[in-house]
Amino acid sequence: MAETLEHEYIASQLEAINEALNNGLYIHVRKMLHNMQPADVALLLESSPVKSRTLLWQLIDTDFHGDILEELSEDVRNGIMREMGPAQVADALEDMDTDDLAEMLHGLPDKVVQEVLTELDTMDRARAEKALSFGEGTAGFIMNTDTITLRPEVTIEVILRYLRLKKELPQDTDTLYVTNRYDKLIGTLSLPTLLTSDPDVAVETVMEEEPEAISVDMPELEVAKLFERLDWISAPVVNEQNELVGRITIDDVVDIIREDAEHSMMSMAGLEDEEDTFAPVFKSTQRRSIWLGVNLLTALLAAMVSDLFEATLSQLAVLAILNTIVPLMGGVAGNQTLTLVIRGMALGHVSPSNSRWLIGKELAIGFLNGIIWAVLIASVVAIWKQDFMLGVVIAFAMLVNMIAAGLAGVTLPIIMKKLKIDPALAGSVILTTITDVVGIFAFLGTATLLLM
Repeated sequence: MAETLEHEYIASQLEAINEALNNGLYIHVRKMLHNMQPADVALLLESSPVKSRTLLWQLIDTDFHGDILEELSEDVRNGIMREMGPAQVADALEDMDTDDLAEMLHGLPDKVVQEVLTELDTMDRARAEKALSFGEGTAGFIMNTDTITLRPEVTIEVILRYLRLKKELPQDTDTLYVTNRYDKLIGTLSLPTLLTSDPDVAVETVMEEEPEAISVDMPELEVAKLFERLDWISAPVVNEQNELVGRITIDDVVDIIREDAEHSMMSMAGLEDEEDTFAPVFKSTQRRSIWLGVNLLTALLAAMVSDLFEATLSQLAVLAILNTIVPLMGGVAGNQTLTLVIRGMALGHVSPSNSRWLIGKELAIGFLNGIIWAVLIASVVAIWKQDFMLGVVIAFAMLVNMIAAGLAGVTLPIIMKKLKIDPALAGSVILTTITDVVGIFAFLGTATLLLM
């Protein structure tokens, strides 16, 4: 319900702003944009064609550029930032969280990144260079460096006095980190413990020793799994020497989960997870053509299998009518298994220790589904076409293809993961090719043996 209201609000705002732009009421549009939340302005920009988007960006107060850039999808954000000068980008990135700063710069060409880095002040440049030194998709790339560290010998009263003078805490702070003089993490102190402890005791007497920490090179999806399993709000990040280098907060993890879900969904269609809906025609065509070309090759492979049985098809026209049923059913069954296994792998449920059992299970399911739908389709075809042998042919082909679909659906993601290939990106195409080829070959091959 809330999402529906949000979409209706943005639609009404977009209509009002477009009408004002068409009438040349630029000052009115500027005031409207000024009164909107950064997330709403970002959604408005993402919902606008490129030409309108460029004009809207020029009307937005530069003081809000940084907040809006943080909310934009990667493709839209990069397009806007490429049109800005290095000094403008540097102003927008000023005082931004380290993880957001790294993400902003990562999508830009290296030359532009260097130009922007020279425009940043010394502190922001150092933070950006440090974050960019870590690989994308690692804990180091998504962490923040805004941590509060304590020494173990300091009393609770001193800590409380310091925090009162500071008057603020980094966002999503639930824990303070205890380090020794070499900056090695030795403990954590939760805010509830801090507030309820005797002011005269030292931190080392109430801190949690040997805290769980995240390695700086841990993949971000593994980080997300840890947060989910352990119900963390924040977690410290350490390097190989166990030195505290930053922290990851729950808002970063939510972004990781959302982006991973979008990636899986868009990859199955051969699209980038952050692709701009209103990108220029040529740019969108170029991106989609690659995937369409792959699909064309797989379709040609299936057609070549059909061509092997041209003589059979020419003599029994009914086979051409029924030829799509078996591959279609196999494709649906295989994609059910493929989706289930990819989800299980993402959640960490599938591992080498249980993959053999899973393969056996899906083979059994494929066999039972094959029996059920083979009997059903055989009965329908035999009654429809008054041909018992034709029903036997399509039943056998259905059984074979359902077993092949189950086997392919469970093994493809496992094999592709071992080969460092994203199953969500290529799994469905390969699976469809297998079920098409096996289904057509089983159906027409059996028909050739039994009916010709």
